[in-house]
Amino acid sequence: MSTALVVSILVAYFAVLILISVLTSKNADSDSFFSGNKKSSWYLVAFGMIGTSLSGVTFVSVPGGVGAGAWHYYQLVLGFFIGYFVVAYVLLPLYYKYNLTSIYRYLEYRLGFNAYKWGAGYFILSRTLGATVRLYLVINVLQLFVLDEIGFPFWLTTLIIMIMIVVYTLKGGVKTIVWTDTLQTIFMLLALVVCIISIQQTLGWDWTTIWHKMQGKNMTSLWGTDVMKKDYFLKHIIGGAFITITMTGMDQEMMQKNISVKTLKDAQKNIVSFSFVLLLVNALFLFLGGLLYLYAQQNGWEFAPDDMFPSIVRDHLPKGIFLIFIIGLISALFPSVDGAITALTSSFCIDILGFQRRTDLNEKQKVRLRKQIHIGFAVLFTLLVFFFKWKDDKSIIDLIFVIAGYTYGPLLGLFSFGILTKRSISSAKIPIVPIVCILAPLMCYGLDFYSKQLFGDYKFGNEMLIINGTLTFVMLFLFSKKEADLTQEIAKNGFDLNASN
Repeated sequence: MSTALVVSILVAYFAVLILISVLTSKNADSDSFFSGNKKSSWYLVAFGMIGTSLSGVTFVSVPGGVGAGAWHYYQLVLGFFIGYFVVAYVLLPLYYKYNLTSIYRYLEYRLGFNAYKWGAGYFILSRTLGATVRLYLVINVLQLFVLDEIGFPFWLTTLIIMIMIVVYTLKGGVKTIVWTDTLQTIFMLLALVVCIISIQQTLGWDWTTIWHKMQGKNMTSLWGTDVMKKDYFLKHIIGGAFITITMTGMDQEMMQKNISVKTLKDAQKNIVSFSFVLLLVNALFLFLGGLLYLYAQQNGWEFAPDDMFPSIVRDHLPKGIFLIFIIGLISALFPSVDGAITALTSSFCIDILGFQRRTDLNEKQKVRLRKQIHIGFAVLFTLLVFFFKWKDDKSIIDLIFVIAGYTYGPLLGLFSFGILTKRSISSAKIPIVPIVCILAPLMCYGLDFYSKQLFGDYKFGNEMLIINGTLTFVMLFLFSKKEADLTQEIAKNGFDLNASN
């Protein structure tokens, strides 16, 4: 593959993103950046969320996991599906009721300023770690299978990608991302479908034959029935539901686009329609994984799970298919990073710096400061990617994901306590919320670390998130008291119950 062709594709792709940015960021202000002026179309948000939810890691790893795990991942997807209805009909009504730009202000209203800051802080930590790990893994795939061959260094690839993302998100924010994510989702799904059809034609079998061969090799097994293993079906389904509730419904990046829709009813249509589409898209990724393994076994090839998809497409399919794969991979990369940087900028400006409270900054000063923070997060992302490359250690990446997962437990506990009870945190001098939010994840880590001694062969899976949230909830309850007059608290914290939805 020629260097000129690869560069031409990247330049053309970038040019389209810049054009969208220019068109969507005219007369943009802070409100446009943070909330899209509450004018986003629900169907665009729903479609674009596919690209955000299915990152570049999903694009490569889910097909590669079929060989060892069959369709057990789909149990998790079914859990996701259930969780989206909780997001649509429990959490979204709260966010629209109080006309929130940052969802963590709900915690301030219910549980006080400490809960608000710790909720936002956990989001910033989680999203920074998670997004940079995903960015690193996808850039690594691009390097190994494309850019190393043409002499393009890793550091330059990273810088160019980060500069591209900053350029098209710096001004328009959410308003721009709603459109760019839609375009990138189209490219990603196009690559998925084209690769499936290409491999099917190469195998020369009809779809019925392919499905029967997958069944014969136990690649379509759906249910995990061993309660001691991580992929036991109840762990996956219940855990998947709570993953969606926390990592979508309590995550500023995912909710920022949803609450940019004008009305609650439209935002709910967005979530529900997206949840059905996600069932189909994940099924296609798993079906692709089965095709890849059939093709590899037919030819006696062996690959590491994460290398299978890019290796087969690059070395054994027409070059045009590989180009489409690269476009799809890039399209899977950008939505998981551009939205993260925008949401982190929004959360830092609103939750940490208090943009909505401060009267000492005019609009021009806010825009300047917001751009500086946006660039600052881009620099942080770049440095973390360089750090992961320097360490080049899979165990560190796995640890980062574990840590990021633990940080959503306190968010689950805080939001659940606020929604399910009418109690308030004790006003004692002891900082209850910070202590609880630190202690619960530490207790979960200890539980997992000593699981063999305590529970024998039992392996914790996604249920650890629920345990983490439950511990947070219980400790908050123990140090709480009956709620005072809620109306006074609402007024004290500056919420407008009569705000238009």
